[in-house]
Amino acid sequence: MIARIVLTAALIVASHTPSEPAPVLTIGRLHYEGGGDWYANPSSLPNLLAAVKSRTTLRVATSEKVVTLSDDELWTVPYLYMTGHGNVHWSERDLATLRRFLQQGGFLHADDNYGMDASIRRELARLFPGEPLVQVPLDHPIYHLVYDFPRGLPKIHAHDEKPAQGFGIFLDGRLVVYYSYQSDLGDGWEDPQVHNDPPDKREAALRMGVNLFAYAVGFGG
Repeated sequence: MIARIVLTAALIVASHTPSEPAPVLTIGRLHYEGGGDWYANPSSLPNLLAAVKSRTTLRVATSEKVVTLSDDELWTVPYLYMTGHGNVHWSERDLATLRRFLQQGGFLHADDNYGMDASIRRELARLFPGEPLVQVPLDHPIYHLVYDFPRGLPKIHAHDEKPAQGFGIFLDGRLVVYYSYQSDLGDGWEDPQVHNDPPDKREAALRMGVNLFAYAVGFGG
């Protein structure tokens, strides 16, 4: 199979003419193996895409694409998102594909929905054994690209009452994996009546999601 580079918004802007609108971007929801509920928070990604559309100049779809690591559609999404409460497992073939996806410009956001922590840390250690999962510095663009988060990842749900933390894997200085821990952004993106979160919590979650998407597609960077 011919390797395909995931397009970033920066490349799109540079390559299209005024008579040729930029391609429509979307989020890939990762359907993974292991038993975890990869499908959790069904209203979250459409709401995030709506926020991206209304708050940036990016052309985005109204819904996500569900992809596996064996789908050709994987290579059409710049922002790969995964969530759940249970176990995550990647085969060696999955790991090789995901590794190539990230090396060629892709971005993975793993959003712990309370219960995924042990398995996602295990699988990320297998993904890039020589690249540790580290806390993302507070001055990183992901916290400032569209909205300013001087204290880092916002905390949306209580869970273990631990502080929200954003961890990442960097390749040649580029953040390719972002792991949102003890935050539960996906719950904050859902329809308001699902969790009855206070408006300020939901707004913080959406703002952080806009930053993540913008970073993934190279918007403003």
